[in-house]
Amino acid sequence: MYEFLNELETLIQNRKNKPSPHSYVSSLFEAGLDRLLKKIGEEAGEVIIASKNQNHTELKHEAADLMFHLLLVLAYHNLSLSDITSVLKDRHHGS
Repeated sequence: MYEFLNELETLIQNRKNKPSPHSYVSSLFEAGLDRLLKKIGEEAGEVIIASKNQNHTELKHEAADLMFHLLLVLAYHNLSLSDITSVLKDRHHGS
């Protein structure tokens, strides 16, 4: 499971550093931070609606979209999932 997320992070970094004209990821990086953040807001809203509607299939898909776009925002700032995991571990061990 986590191996795939690492692969996805690598792909995202590659698209960020070496844009491809037909890549959705490259197009979002090219559009800039405001566009990336707009996608986070859109996807978060869709997660909320799917959860409120108790539609588990839709919730899985919207959560995946939200996670994907969060990975893009993290990559924009040169952060990774391991950076976030470190924070979570520190919080857990601090409680």
